[in-house]
Amino acid sequence: MTNRTKVMKLGTCMGILLAAGMTMTARAAKDETRVWNGMTAPLATPWTSKVSPKNALPEYPRPQLARPSLDHPRWLSLNGLWEFAATDARTEPSFGHPLKNKVLVPYPIESVLSGVQKHSDFMVYRRTVDIPSDFTAHGQHVMLNFGAVAQEATVYVNGKQVAKHTDGYTSFAADITAALKPKGPQEIVVAVHAPVDGANVMVGKQRLKPEGIFYTAASGIWQSVWLEPVAAASLAQLNFTAMPSLDAFTVTAKTQGDADDATLRVTAYADGKPVGEASGPAGKPMRLAIAQPRLWSPTDPFLYTFKATLEKGGQRDEVTSYAGLRTVALAKVGGVNRIVLNGKPTFLLATLDQGYWPDGLHTAPTDAALKFDIQKTKDFGFNTIRKHIKVEPARWYYWADRLGLMVWQDMPALPNGRNDQLSDADKARFRADVSAIVEQLKGETSIIGWIPFNEGWGQWSIPAAAELAKQIKELDPSRLVNARSGLNCCDTKGDPHAGDVYDVHDYQGPGLPSPDATRASMDGEHGGLTLNVPGHVWPNSAINPYGAVKDATALTDGYVANTAVLRDKGPAKGMSGAVYTQITDVEGEHNGLYTYDRKIEKMDEAKVRAINEATIRAFEAR
Repeated sequence: MTNRTKVMKLGTCMGILLAAGMTMTARAAKDETRVWNGMTAPLATPWTSKVSPKNALPEYPRPQLARPSLDHPRWLSLNGLWEFAATDARTEPSFGHPLKNKVLVPYPIESVLSGVQKHSDFMVYRRTVDIPSDFTAHGQHVMLNFGAVAQEATVYVNGKQVAKHTDGYTSFAADITAALKPKGPQEIVVAVHAPVDGANVMVGKQRLKPEGIFYTAASGIWQSVWLEPVAAASLAQLNFTAMPSLDAFTVTAKTQGDADDATLRVTAYADGKPVGEASGPAGKPMRLAIAQPRLWSPTDPFLYTFKATLEKGGQRDEVTSYAGLRTVALAKVGGVNRIVLNGKPTFLLATLDQGYWPDGLHTAPTDAALKFDIQKTKDFGFNTIRKHIKVEPARWYYWADRLGLMVWQDMPALPNGRNDQLSDADKARFRADVSAIVEQLKGETSIIGWIPFNEGWGQWSIPAAAELAKQIKELDPSRLVNARSGLNCCDTKGDPHAGDVYDVHDYQGPGLPSPDATRASMDGEHGGLTLNVPGHVWPNSAINPYGAVKDATALTDGYVANTAVLRDKGPAKGMSGAVYTQITDVEGEHNGLYTYDRKIEKMDEAKVRAINEATIRAFEAR
């Protein structure tokens, strides 16, 4: 979304407050805003007070690669209280000495749920852990896994460096077996550098000085940390890509450890019954044919489950996984380029989803909260989410896969306004980070397309968008690439004439772009109607007022009228999608279907769902 500088106060919205039946007592409201260490949340969600050091995101973090199964995984969560200290660039981490403060992992240090609620460019985490003896029995290795750490993390076990990772949005792991002591507590220390927008690195919407459309930073460990025993040769990733014939998957695997000459066997299940099997060398793609295939779509998000076994030298690594059978492509429909899902024209009606929380910032307070935004998007009648300038934890994509939402996946942007200040090293790092994100997420069924640049933020030239689109397509030819969302706005304006989608932004819009000779078309952002709900806003933030309406009725009517334009005029244009801004308010932006605290549904859900479903039908009928 483009930045609007004019700020104004909006009127009250007593009608919404009364409709919500907000009758809680002052005491109950106070208890709800209190977090685990007694601090008061600046704006609490329904899940804020449910978080404690004993239950910090306890779910298994990686549903697509669970040992031995997602229902009964064998692992040890390291989420919970760690020791913590803010440091400076000159201070090296010390070992064997407790740190004076506490932090609740995996919530970013700026968040109230972390217990720190303050930014530091440099920080150190420390904890000790007793590793179960069976984790190292029979020649097994112990893997230390991190969902994500912003921005640069150096990991030590018992004083030995075991990993260094630079990229705040991708996972990493280390085999720590050689660093373990024979018995007793094992010390884990993580040194972190988090410059946020103080360096030319992927930051998305984070800013050290948040305002307008940019939000509070989210630094440090912000996704789950866990230990896991594995065989000497083990699986690091499994990807299932539907073949164009829609009767088989191509299975590819990444291994770790001594996996040369290992054999991989994969069995597919539908509703618990085997429907296909394949085996072969672990380093080569395999074809896994499916009997009586059932396709994945938003109306029927059916997922196959898989059991995979990697065998070498008498040792076995057993995992479970899942995927949906679906394809996405461009095709000529009525003489114009349209997006087709499983060979059928599909209109991708989406919300913009920033993935921010007032209590956890980049990290949802609970798994139920993580699911909430996706479920409400579905309830409102949308079939797609544009995941905006952020990469989510693996469980977010798991819920999108299960609930049946297609996903446009943005790349987290470099800081905007510096396109002419990027060095060759900055550009190379961005390209490498883009590749790492694609490689990590290419197994997610819900993701149907990639967006490397938004409105030219961090885009150093017009051809750069074409270059990144080509890079992504080579890594993942099975999905669409939208080379630049909002080519008519705002930095480095211009059409790269590349990728699969011609994308404009039009506030309030909607824009009605037509496909061209090589691309489908969509409105990548529109709407943004603003309604302030007193008592449910982020404190001390100026309100971005464009598109302001007076009350909930006007907001719903405005949304219906806006979407009716798509329904009535878009099909004749041959469009393939549109993205409404946005599913929830975020800090100074109050243009959500929900308030930032997820407590007030600002629009009439039934009316929104009706116009959305009518719009999708109108495009598919055309």
